[in-house]
Amino acid sequence: MPRSCTVCAHPKRDEIDRALVGGEPNRRIAARCDVTERAVRNHKAGHLPAKLVVAEKASEVARADALLEQVQDLQRRAHAILDKAEEAGELRVALSAIREARGNLELLARLMGELDERAPQVNVLVSPEWLELRATIVTALEPHPRARESVLRAIEGGGSG
Repeated sequence: MPRSCTVCAHPKRDEIDRALVGGEPNRRIAARCDVTERAVRNHKAGHLPAKLVVAEKASEVARADALLEQVQDLQRRAHAILDKAEEAGELRVALSAIREARGNLELLARLMGELDERAPQVNVLVSPEWLELRATIVTALEPHPRARESVLRAIEGGGSG
């Protein structure tokens, strides 16, 4: 007969489920609720109600949507201020509104995943300078076959020998 889940039968099961869905570490939940970490892990893997997981994801989406709406509202307001400042000839206020609109636009782009701020990656192994240097080294080592082979192995990642 299979063993019953100690978390499913636990008086604090709802609390444990909420903590799991909220991302609290298994060890902390186990210590607080007086169950083993293994029981928490097994419960999470096999018995955690799917509707709680779905509800938490829906809540995250709702929070993200609300944040996006707030930033879009700030963008609309910055544009409205810009329009009024330009009409009134208030160039300093207009420039401030432009700065705010630009900042909001950057934030919107980040939130929507449209802005990639990672540093560009360069593969030096295919750069013309590296290929030329490699050819020069290998050519210079032609009179020394053992050294040439050792350098080629090292360049190609095979180690030295």
